[in-house]
Amino acid sequence: MTSSPIRVRRRHSRSVRRNLTLAALAAVTLSTSAPGAMAAREHDDRLPLQLQRDADALIAVGATGVQARVVTSDGRNVTVTSGVADLTRRQPVPRNGYFRIASVTKTFVATVTLQLAGENRLSLDDTVERWLPGVVTGNDNDGRAITVRQLLQHTSGVHDDYPDYTSAEDFRKHRNDAYTPEQIVARAMGHRRDFEPDTGWNYSNTGYVLLGMVIERVTGNPWHEEVRDRIVRPLGLDHTFRPGTSPTLPRPHAETYQRFGDGEPLVDVTEQVGPGTNGEAGLVSTTADLDRFFGALLGGRLLPPEQLAEMTDTVQVSDRFERFMPGARAGLGLFSRRLSCGGEYWGHEGGDAGWISTVGVTADGRRSVAVSLSGVQAATEQDVMRVAEAENQLVDDALCAPAKAGPQRR
Repeated sequence: MTSSPIRVRRRHSRSVRRNLTLAALAAVTLSTSAPGAMAAREHDDRLPLQLQRDADALIAVGATGVQARVVTSDGRNVTVTSGVADLTRRQPVPRNGYFRIASVTKTFVATVTLQLAGENRLSLDDTVERWLPGVVTGNDNDGRAITVRQLLQHTSGVHDDYPDYTSAEDFRKHRNDAYTPEQIVARAMGHRRDFEPDTGWNYSNTGYVLLGMVIERVTGNPWHEEVRDRIVRPLGLDHTFRPGTSPTLPRPHAETYQRFGDGEPLVDVTEQVGPGTNGEAGLVSTTADLDRFFGALLGGRLLPPEQLAEMTDTVQVSDRFERFMPGARAGLGLFSRRLSCGGEYWGHEGGDAGWISTVGVTADGRRSVAVSLSGVQAATEQDVMRVAEAENQLVDDALCAPAKAGPQRR
């Protein structure tokens, strides 16, 4: 299992296809009395209908449930659901349901790391060896050549090797297995690096496991406690937490499903622990909490200007990832994407075992969209592409609504 956004099953094996996205619309100045602003408000009044259409489109391309929430620049919440929360009772998807956010956890970990940099407790140019001596070594891996910044930006070359479920029987047998960060890193060290540090780009979950270990070495506290104390509690994210080795989710929540082979039945995989709990993933949240977090982050409430500028300094992603994320660039724990109405937006995506979560926010943090998909079925890359396109359309429509309504600048 990995904490990549969508998992393509081929011959009962895992392959990482894309890790997405999300990003910031270039800020525009609005006047409440200007015709453009009035048109924008009128368009936002039509937002629920468009959001519902986009959520329904995601069901049509292979999800069992969708929850989408937009926070507009004037603070209104627009939430829609589509599909069903479970395939047995076919209850509606809860509008405030909990879900595993998987790789969206990385943005929380990156924020803590950058806060520590702003406090001069570490430097982004520190080597991994500086904080984790002897951990990254062997098979051409060298912690002396890898920096904290490279871990954050996926330019370290550190390889991923995650345990994965090969069948429904294997899932039932191992779904509650837990892995320490040391075990995950040791698996990666059994492989040669993907490339020499800073000479390429490849999404690395193991890189964020290492960041979680760095945070603990610097602060003396586990990464999730620092996330709790520095982000969750100050922002009042009352529905965001790390379940640890508990396989269950609080209610309400949608169930999620996975098909382990062509022609095989869907399996309910909602209750599981999985290996992704060490900073590369591991948090549970809601769309409301994610909107609040990303809005605060891009709005400058969590990082000083210097560190936020570091976070949004981007590099090109790999060609393979750009197939699913056209125009994407990688910052430090964030991705930027272009919008059809001009500018860009910021955010992150995560997913595993049928879950996909996506967050996008404008550059000023005032408008955001958070989406949770459950029971996503993506057996081929063509399936992945269809889901990606529908998901990208929802985010673009949600963040471009004012710009699509009429002239905005004055």
